[in-house]
Amino acid sequence: MPKLVKLYIKNVALGFAIAGVFVALLLWFNVMNLWHLVSTSDSGILAVGILWFMNGIVFAGVQFGYAVMSLAGKDDEPRGGMRITPDLQHDLVPVRVPAQRSNRQVRRR
Repeated sequence: MPKLVKLYIKNVALGFAIAGVFVALLLWFNVMNLWHLVSTSDSGILAVGILWFMNGIVFAGVQFGYAVMSLAGKDDEPRGGMRITPDLQHDLVPVRVPAQRSNRQVRRR
């Protein structure tokens, strides 16, 4: 199996495991009275399953994105930005400017 597929499967499994812990903590701490809603409803198991699955998709995507971004190595060479230049001496240079003609047009009658 290619390395990228192994990386994907490992990180998706990790993301779904994190989502499982997250949903368990939501139920344990009874956030927004969620444990009571789930335990008293006849479709509470379905709701917990959907909550875990949807959070698993999100956490798996984030986990895989983090893993892919971590694959890049550090560059030792500069990556752009402001270039450091030596101090330049600013001297005034005389420039000849030819005399300008008047832009007025003379009307002939």
